[in-house]
Formats: sequence, structure tokens, C-alpha cells
Amino acid sequence: MPGLAENCAPRRFVQVLAALLIGLAATPAHATYPDHLVRIVVPFPPGGGTDIVTRRLGEAMAADLGQPVIIENKPGAGTIIGTAVVATSPPDGYTLLMATFSHAVNPALNSKLPYDTFNAFAPVALVARSFNIVVVNPNLPIRSIADLIAAAKAKPGSINFGSYGVGTSAHLAGELFKSMAGVDIVHVPYKGAAPAITDLIGGQIQVMFTTVASVAAYLPSGQLRALAVTSAARSPVFPDLPTVTESGVPGYVAESWYGLYAPAGTPADVIGRLNASVARAVQSGALKSLEEVEGLTLIAGPPADLDKYVHGEAARWQDLINKSNLKLE
Repeated sequence: MPGLAENCAPRRFVQVLAALLIGLAATPAHATYPDHLVRIVVPFPPGGGTDIVTRRLGEAMAADLGQPVIIENKPGAGTIIGTAVVATSPPDGYTLLMATFSHAVNPALNSKLPYDTFNAFAPVALVARSFNIVVVNPNLPIRSIADLIAAAKAKPGSINFGSYGVGTSAHLAGELFKSMAGVDIVHVPYKGAAPAITDLIGGQIQVMFTTVASVAAYLPSGQLRALAVTSAARSPVFPDLPTVTESGVPGYVAESWYGLYAPAGTPADVIGRLNASVARAVQSGALKSLEEVEGLTLIAGPPADLDKYVHGEAARWQDLINKSNLKLE
């Protein structure tokens, strides 16, 4: 019956074509993500700990994603400028934010942020956590936390501590120290770690409670002197350095962290691809060397872990911020 066969052929073709079209419609338009370069915004100047960690991460992610990953430094306003850029970027996975400690505390410091910290972003991964390290200019006769406390109490207001902006870990670690040690030391904010460390080495400021990544290169040469770590226990990276707690300030603990975010509304499959890329990146040699040399604890868990951790940090520091009457300048 050739007539029947001839009639069935066009019908079968239409059915196959319809199935293909349905399949294409069900496939996300972003299934090929990424198909061009990805940028990670760092809300600090080049040269600081966040910049160093992000550039290493970006290199490893680029190899995994098969597309360039560029780092854009957008410092200012206690990380608000760079963060706002990402909050208003298209939710397509091509503009990301490397958030740090200040991301969690800025809502308590500024009630008029140009974005909603907990709703404007989609968590990708908590990349790493790290303790801070207390460092001083080596020309000072201060060789321990006890010496620092004694000097600060002898001449209240005579010692300055630098940070990479109001609300950063370096700032609030210093404020926590002031509160718990009962000393009056003066905060001097900078736009990033690099300019603050330059002035610390030059003697314009005396102390910093900074990330290990930002000062690791200056410790072996003696350009800076380390007094203590801010973790709860001693670090295997600096086994001879005491904690601030065991140096005379019981219960003192402060840490930094690095978390990758995308704008809210970024498709779940894109978030999943980025999270998997971060997980592979932290196992790379570039990141592992930072873990070993600079005391990072690499994590790269699921996105929900970052969300939970940052909410916890926000609550933890709220009390100190309120007590100290701190506000973004």
C-alpha cells in the first residue's frame, strides 16, 4: 500500500521535528555556560589578601571552566562600591563577588546599604576560612601581646592600628581586642590591605590585625614582626606564635573568610557549575600552596553552607558593633 506509506512519512517527520523542538525548549538557554569570560569583583585594591586568594582561585577556575576568569578590583566605602556592582549585574553567572568578613557585618554598620545583603545575592561557595595575625612595625619595642597592652595602657590613644576599611576583619578584630583587653588604641582605615601595610612598614601606623595572606611575604625578611594569631588554637603554619587568648586576652577569637557570590536570580544550574568549579579549584596546587603557607582552611562546600555561615557571622558581630557604636564612615 504505497499510498499509506507515503502519507505516514510526512506525519512521522512532523512527529520527530516536534519532539526535537520540545527537547530544545526544555533545555536551558544557559546550558552551554560559560561561553565567554567570567569576572570576579574584589571590593579591595590589588595586593591584599583577598586579591591574592581570588587571583589564585580565578586561575584554577579558568582552567576548569574553559573560559578566562578576570579579577576586577573595585575598592571603596568599606567594600560597598564593589559589592553594589555585583548586586546590580545580570544574574547570568558572568559577574561574581568575592565577599569577605565585611559582607556579613556591613548591615549592622550601615542601615542604608544600596543593596539587601541577604537577598541580593545567591551563594556559590564558602571558599576558605582563615585566622588573622597581629603584626607590628619591628622598630617598636613591642614583642608580645603583653607588651602591646602595657604600651597602650601607659599612653592611651598613642598607638594606631590600621585596617583595610571600616567593618573589615582587620578593623573589627582590633575593636574586639580594644574591648576585651581594655585598651585605647586608635583605628586608622585604609582603602585596602596593601596601602595599610605600606604605612605599617613605614612606621605611620604601629599595629595591624590582618590576614596572613596580606603579610606573609614581609615576615621572613623582618619587615614586620608577628605577635600572635587570632584563632582559638595555635596554627601549624606558625607553631611558635601564641594565640591572643593565651597571651593575656582570654576568649579572644577573630577570623577572616572568603565566599563567592553571584547576583540573586542566577539559574540553579549555573550556580551548580560554579560551585563544582570552586570545589575542583581548591584542590589545585595554586590554592593548596596558600593553604599550607598562609594558614587557609579550604572548604568549598555546597552553597547553603556559605549562606548559613554568613548569617551566623552577622549575628556574632552585631553585639560588638552596637556596643562600640560603630558606623561606616
